[in-house]
Amino acid sequence: CEVARDLLGKVIFRLYDSVWLKAQIIETESYYLHEKGSHASLGYTEKRKALFMPAGTIYMYYARGGDSLNMSCHGEGNAVLIKSGYPYGNEEAMLRMMKHLNPYKSDGRERETEKLCSGQTLLCRSLGLKVPQYDAKTFDDSLFMADMGYVPEKIIQTTRLGIPKGRDEHLLYRYIDEKYMNSCTKPVRNT
Repeated sequence: CEVARDLLGKVIFRLYDSVWLKAQIIETESYYLHEKGSHASLGYTEKRKALFMPAGTIYMYYARGGDSLNMSCHGEGNAVLIKSGYPYGNEEAMLRMMKHLNPYKSDGRERETEKLCSGQTLLCRSLGLKVPQYDAKTFDDSLFMADMGYVPEKIIQTTRLGIPKGRDEHLLYRYIDEKYMNSCTKPVRNT
């Protein structure tokens, strides 16, 4: 859980078509090999191999109609899902590219800046991250995370989203930077 908490406030940098796309991490979820809500609990497969690779290995999969960004941590089968972000900085070229990559699908309108990365698939779309390109890879000069000195004042800890009943849905493994709670995946449930 500590890695999931520590990642809040860090910034993802992604070089896409000569433009640096950046998102500050505002929401994470942690998953452990031994608990039923994790992919790793289903066992090793070629699709899940990144979960069993060294800490920091990127694990990407398809969820809710899009790509999801995770990384392995603290031993085999453990991972952190990067659930939501917030565009970091106001560079015009960056925001234009993120909005181009992630319009509203229904009518092609531009998505509001505060909603560009509000969910695991929207985050990946806004950063141009795809499963075939990054799954089971390590971070590099074109995709990395950095500590820019921001520390959340208050972290909300609550239950994870989308965990079916009977699969450890009660565990408080979702972390949200309170300052950005209106830009996270879904409203925070009372716990």
